[in-house]
Formats: sequence, C-alpha cells, structure tokens
Amino acid sequence: MDEKQIAIGGAAGGSGDRVDAARPVVDELIRRGGAAALTFENLAERTLAFAHLAKRANPESGYESLMEMEVAPVLADCMAHGIPIISNFGAANPPAAARRLKAMAASMGLPVPRIAVIEGDDLSSEVGKAILLPLLPPAWQRRSFVSANVYIGAFAIAEALRQGAQIVVAGRVADPALALGAAIAHYGWGRDDLDALAGATMAGHLIECGAQVTGGYFADPGFKDVPDLHRVGFPIVTVARDGSCVLTKPEGTGGLVDVRTVKEQLLYEIHDPAAYLTPDVVADITQATVEEIAPGQVRLSGVRGHARPPTLKAGVYVEGGWIGEGEISYAGPNAQARARLAMDVLQKRMGEDMPIRFDLIGVLSVHGDPRGALLAQPSDAAHADIRVRAAIRHHDLAEIERLQREFTGLWLGGPSGGGGVKTSRRQRLESISCLVPREQIHESFYFAE
Repeated sequence: MDEKQIAIGGAAGGSGDRVDAARPVVDELIRRGGAAALTFENLAERTLAFAHLAKRANPESGYESLMEMEVAPVLADCMAHGIPIISNFGAANPPAAARRLKAMAASMGLPVPRIAVIEGDDLSSEVGKAILLPLLPPAWQRRSFVSANVYIGAFAIAEALRQGAQIVVAGRVADPALALGAAIAHYGWGRDDLDALAGATMAGHLIECGAQVTGGYFADPGFKDVPDLHRVGFPIVTVARDGSCVLTKPEGTGGLVDVRTVKEQLLYEIHDPAAYLTPDVVADITQATVEEIAPGQVRLSGVRGHARPPTLKAGVYVEGGWIGEGEISYAGPNAQARARLAMDVLQKRMGEDMPIRFDLIGVLSVHGDPRGALLAQPSDAAHADIRVRAAIRHHDLAEIERLQREFTGLWLGGPSGGGGVKTSRRQRLESISCLVPREQIHESFYFAE
C-alpha cells in the first residue's frame, strides 16, 4: 500500500452550499499532486426527509438539487487527475443521482464515469418499517410515515474506491464517513485499526461543515477577525497512516485556519468528547493535541479509538401538518404601535384560542418567547422599521390558508401604512430517533450501469 499521505478536500458543508467552492480545492489538490479525494457533504436530517417528499412527487428527484452545479465545474479535472468524488448528495435517491451524473458527463463529452451507489441506509420500505416499528413509542407507530434512514459507515465507500469508483454516491452515511472511506481505501485499514479510524473520523469531522472550519462560522468582527471572508477557502485535510491529520485551505483564498478555528469545529456537535459515537468507531478526543505547525497549517493528533457501538442511529420522519406564515412592514413615527395593533387584529381574527407565534423583526424576532413576555415589554424603537411576522402550525390546511388571507386583508383593513405583505406555507415534518441493532442493517454498493 502506498505510504504517501492522502489529501481530502471538503467542498460543501450542507445542502445549498456555495457551488463555486470546489474549484479552488481541486486546483490545490492537483497542484500538490499525490493521492487525493474530494467530498461534498450535502445532508442534514431534515434535508433528507424533504428529499423523500420530492422523490414521492417525482421518482427521478430526491437528490441534492445543486448537485450538477457543484460537480460540473470540476468533474473533468477530477477524472483526469484520479481524484474520486465522494458525496451523500444522493440523499433519498442515489440511483437517480447516479443516472443524472452519467447524463451530465455525456453532455460534457467526458468518458462514462465509474459510479458506485451506496445502499443499506434507507429504511423507508415496508421491510424497513417492520424493523423500526417495534423500536418506536406506541403513539409514533400510528403516525403517517414519510421516511427513515439509518446512519451507515465508511467501509462500503472504501471498497467501492478500491474497485475503481470515480464517483461514490451515497445517501445517509455518517458525515465523517465520506473522508474516512477515502482514508480506509488508501491505507487499507481494517475494523480493528481503531486509533487510525478514530483519527481519520475526526479529520472528516473537521471538513464536513465546509468553510465552518476555515473561518466562516468562526467570524465575529472585532473579536475573531477573518480576512477576505467573501472568498473564504474550503478545507483540505491531509491524513497520515496513523490517523493524525493536518488541516489547511487552498493557497490564495480568503478565510483563516488556526488553532482556534480547528478547536471550535472539533467540538462542534460532539455530545461526549470521550465517546463520539459513529458507525465505524467511537472516537475519544480528550487527549488529542491541536497545534499550529506553520501559518495556516494545524495538526490534530492523539485521537484514540474504541470499538464501534452495537447499534446504529436511525432518523424517522412522519407527517406533521403545515406551517403557515405571513409578514407585513410598518415604518416611521409610531411604527411599533401600528405593528402591535396589526398583531392584535390578526389574533382576534384568527381566534383568541389559536396559538400564533408573533415576531416583531427589528424589536424581537430571534429569542424564544412562547408566552409573549418579552414581546410585551416596552421598547425604545418608536421610530424603527418594524416587520410583523406571524406563524401557525396546524394539521388543517384550511387554517393555514385563512392566516394567509388575513395578512392580505391587512393591506386595507389593518393599521395605516402597512406594506410588503408576503405569505407562505410549507409541509411540516416531525422526527424521532431510535437505535437499530447493527445486525439488521446491511450496507453495500453496486456500480451504476
């Protein structure tokens, strides 16, 4: 096995991330030479659930809507330079995503890429529901089922890469597994190489949120300044055989890589630093070392690994009715009083027993205020620009439509000077998690034809 280290770029940190992020990352991987891989992390739990709804409406949909815009700018270079693309942008429909990628490559005049499709995570079938129902509370067993996916690991990804996959399309694999799979394929680790697996898992964890580790989410002017944030570079992590890694970003890009950015991301979403549970290993970062070895280069080492858990996390989604909302603006003298009168009109028109979430954007629109205590406090924003937002949750779509009509009615039947009415509605989902015995899940892959 090649002793040279592998460099892995992270070109997306969620669905809808910047589609120009991959170009500088791929250019840097090509400039460095050697073993490399490119990952796109596109899934959150709700992202995947709504992808299932899209697939329900159109059997050829249900994958990341920006997939083509992400991949097209770099596909030719990745294929030419042997940089495999690994992603969970398959979401609820990896086979359809693979078909679309093949069609895209053909339209670009490229050779047919060898695409591996990861399977085993989707428990939305009747077989999957039979596994899940005994694990759910009785009340949830009677709910209208939408989807369920279990978090699977990196070894199917690794095997696909070893067999020559140029693109690996997955659904709900664990986020760090995208990078871990590339490292396993490169070094040939087995399931008992726990420290190496844990170290590479944390390397994947560092890049899974894209620019979050290179200054994006870190930036706080005057406290944590980040240069040229408008052209922030996405991360590249170089993983060594022992699982230690060095985090950098492409030369010439904006953003920041230092001990602070790495430590913030290292602790992000870690429920227990001594036992970060993933499908492939339990990682312990309590004795890890984070050190800057050169400007813009931070090394993570000393991560320890323990045996993987006996269960896998599954996310189950059911129909949860609808969310409806509306907005209207008031400005100038006495704006806040007029905005509060609009709130009063809406509440009385909808009925005093209708639970409505009100926000006064410009006064109070971020903090939770379920009983309205904060909103009731006086404010000195007498001449502010105020935007009223009201939202309701309801299983009856007719009630959602009624709220939308009431907002339109505020044009003429509400306080003076209202404008900019906007209404929307969307289907609501509710979720619950459970733990599935590992032996009931069978992750695998196949090559798309």
